Amino acid sequence: MRLATTIAVLLAGATGAAAAPANCRNTGGFDTWLAAFKQEATAQGISQRAIAAASPQLRYDQGIINRDRGQRFFGQDFITFSGKMLMPYRLQKGAQLLQQHAALFARIEREYGVPGPVIVAFWGLESDFGPGQGKLPVLPSIATLAYDCRRPEMFRPELFAALQLIDRGDLSPGEMVGSWAGELGQLQFLPTLYVKYGVDYDGNGKRDLIRNVPDALGSGGNYLRGLGWRRGEPWLQEVRVPQNLAWEQADLAIQHPRSQWARWGVTLADGRPLPNDELPASVLLPMGRLGPAFLAYENFKIYREWNASLAYATTAAYYAARLAGAPAFHRGGNIPVLDGNQVRELQQILARQGHDVGNLDGVLGAKTRVAVKAMQKKFGLPADSWPTPELMDRLRGAR
Repeated sequence: MRLATTIAVLLAGATGAAAAPANCRNTGGFDTWLAAFKQEATAQGISQRAIAAASPQLRYDQGIINRDRGQRFFGQDFITFSGKMLMPYRLQKGAQLLQQHAALFARIEREYGVPGPVIVAFWGLESDFGPGQGKLPVLPSIATLAYDCRRPEMFRPELFAALQLIDRGDLSPGEMVGSWAGELGQLQFLPTLYVKYGVDYDGNGKRDLIRNVPDALGSGGNYLRGLGWRRGEPWLQEVRVPQNLAWEQADLAIQHPRSQWARWGVTLADGRPLPNDELPASVLLPMGRLGPAFLAYENFKIYREWNASLAYATTAAYYAARLAGAPAFHRGGNIPVLDGNQVRELQQILARQGHDVGNLDGVLGAKTRVAVKAMQKKFGLPADSWPTPELMDRLRGAR
């Protein structure tokens, strides 16, 4: 779900790519900055016609800055996040649309190698299959974020790309309506993705990812192939793990053949043995050893490319698996969950001990989980990268 909040995870703390802290200050006026930007756009070959058409909407909006500074949506754990996002109607509607557009999805898989359930899952999460694309003009949003001190190097290319979409006739400024973070269309593409991966999939001479379902879904297949999707390979599969698993091996950075996981006692969710083959996979424990367990394959990396949030990526991959016929996952046992304030305290302690946890934001991102695992190993605790009250007590005592 990029929607209105994805850009925070996609371009900020979860990837380690934030250009500046959230409390940075802008210097220089917006109008001066915009005049220089227009000159640079002209130098890059964007027509005066396109720049003039966009100019009434190239304005600063403080409300966008306020939204950008206050995001926490992706800080939720996997079970909470997936429970909110995968309501029964999204499973039902997704299955219905797979049948309704069967021929279209067959063509997409034939040409791009991406199965229909994968695209439908993104379609449902990103825009609720179309209606939830956002209602804000995106040019003011992108212009504001391109000027702002926090991530200008990320959003300047987006503003150039938005002008390019106008210049080549894909969209008029008035049609560029989407999320507050500048994303457009039924799969919520940022303008650079729209320019690079948008396709005219129904052959009507226009790339319309907002209203045209074939264009939107075909572009999704093109983008996923561009990210490296592996034709014919799985992406996520629920498994059962033994209580004596070497927990430090359960890490997305570590892969073993399925035959090796089988030797270590990992089975399919229903207890049947794993295939005895060399297909590489990681054991993913999104909420630690007491929660759900999955095998994450090479294609799961594509979900992390789409959105770096582990909760989102796991939810999207699980949603696609459900649409492909998998049953509901096992929720696990009594899983300890730290709240945002506790996670922020955890990050502060870890940072004081020399660990790079990214922003001290109360969000359990990838860097924080790596640091948690290191401290679990130091204290002789199960190294499953999931923080617990026991770990917190040990860390407080070690200060």
